Amino acid sequence: MAKKSVILVGTLDTKGPEYEFVKARIQEAGADVFMIDAGVSNKPYFKPDIGAEEVAAEAGLKLEDLYSTSESTRGPAVKKLSEAVALTLKKLLAKEGNNFGAVMALGGTGGTAMMAPGFRELPLGFPKLIVSTMASGNTREYVGTSDMLMMNSVTDIAGLNRISALVLANAAHAVAGMAQSYETTKKYAKGSKPLIAITMFGVTTPCVLRIRAGLEERGFDVITFHAVGQGKAMEELIDAGVIDGVIDLTLPEIINNKNGGIFSAGPDRMNAAVRTGIPQVVSLGAAECFNFGPLTSIPEQYNKPERKIIVHNPQITSLLATQDELVFVGNYVTEHINRHPGRLAVIMPLLGLDKYQAEGSQWYGPEYNEPLYQTVRDTLRKDIELVEKKNFINDPEFADATMELFLKIWNNK
Repeated sequence: MAKKSVILVGTLDTKGPEYEFVKARIQEAGADVFMIDAGVSNKPYFKPDIGAEEVAAEAGLKLEDLYSTSESTRGPAVKKLSEAVALTLKKLLAKEGNNFGAVMALGGTGGTAMMAPGFRELPLGFPKLIVSTMASGNTREYVGTSDMLMMNSVTDIAGLNRISALVLANAAHAVAGMAQSYETTKKYAKGSKPLIAITMFGVTTPCVLRIRAGLEERGFDVITFHAVGQGKAMEELIDAGVIDGVIDLTLPEIINNKNGGIFSAGPDRMNAAVRTGIPQVVSLGAAECFNFGPLTSIPEQYNKPERKIIVHNPQITSLLATQDELVFVGNYVTEHINRHPGRLAVIMPLLGLDKYQAEGSQWYGPEYNEPLYQTVRDTLRKDIELVEKKNFINDPEFADATMELFLKIWNNK
C-alpha cells in the first residue's frame, strides 16, 4: 500500500523546531509529510512544500500587507490568513489522485483560531487534528459541528522539552496512523440503507432507543443527535443531502437558543428539513427545558423559584420554561413545519415530554404543557397530520406510535 501523506500546516517562522520534530515523528511512523507554511515573516525554519507567499496569494493577499507588530491588526491578519489556509487545503484535496490522508496543526490561541476554520470545512471523516493549548477548555468555537480532533498540548507550543516532546510524538504517531488507515476507514461509511436522523436528550433516551431499534430491524440506518447543540450538525447534514429522513423528537435547543442557554443549536434549527423537503415527523420532547452549567452559573433573571431548577448533574442544570415560553416554542415549531413542502406529521405525548415530567418527578403535571399543545393545535397547517397520544413520551406505546407514523410518511414519500 502506498504511503499516505499528512498535511502539516503551521507558522514555520515561530514554531519551526516543533514542526520539524512532528514531521520527523510522522515519517518514522510510516507516513509522508506535506508542509504548508502559514507564517507571515517569510522566514521559515525549514523549507515547506507550499510557502507562506503562495498561501497568502490563494486569498488574493500579499505577505507584506499582513505583517504587523501591532496588536490592533493581529486579529484581522489572523482572519485573513485563516481564509487563505482554508482555500489552500480545499485546493489540495480537490486535486485528482491526491494521496493525502490527514491534516494536522499545532497552535496556541492565534494558531488554533487560524487553522480551525479551514479544518472544519474539510470532509466528514477526513482525519483532522490540532494540538492546542485551548483543548482543555470549551472547544465548540473551534470544532463547531465538524469531527475535528483537538489534543491538549499541556505545555505551551514554545520549545521542545520532555513533556512537549511526549505529547507531540503521540499526536504525530496518531495522525500518521489515521492517515495510513484512511482508505480503510472510508469503507465503513458505505452503504445503501436509508439514513434517518433522530434527536435525543438524556431524558428522552428510552423513546429514542426503542424507535432506533425498530427502524434498524426494518432496514434503516439511524443516526442520533444529542440535542445539546448537535442539532446544528443535523441541520448541516440534512442540507448536504446525507440524511434521508428525520424524526425530530427532542427540541430543547429551541428554548435554549431563546434564553441564552448552553444547549443552543442556533437560529437555523428546524430549517433544513423545510429547505430539502425530506420526510419528517416532529414531536415535542424536552421542549419545556433549557439549560445552564452548575447552579452558580445560572443568570440571575432565571434563578427563580418558578423555574423549578433540577440539577441534572454537577455540571448541568435544567430550568422549566414558563407558560408564555411554551407558547413561543409552539409557534416556533409550527411556523417552521408549516413551510415544509413535503410529507410530514406531528405527534404529541400528552402525559409528559421527558423524564423530568414523569409521575413523581419535580416537573410532573401534564396540564402544565397545555399552552404548548394548544398552540400547536391552533397554528398547525390543517393538512398536516397531528397525532395526540395519551402517553408519557418514554412509554413504549408512544415510541411505537412515533415509528409507525414515520413509516407511514416514508412509504408515501
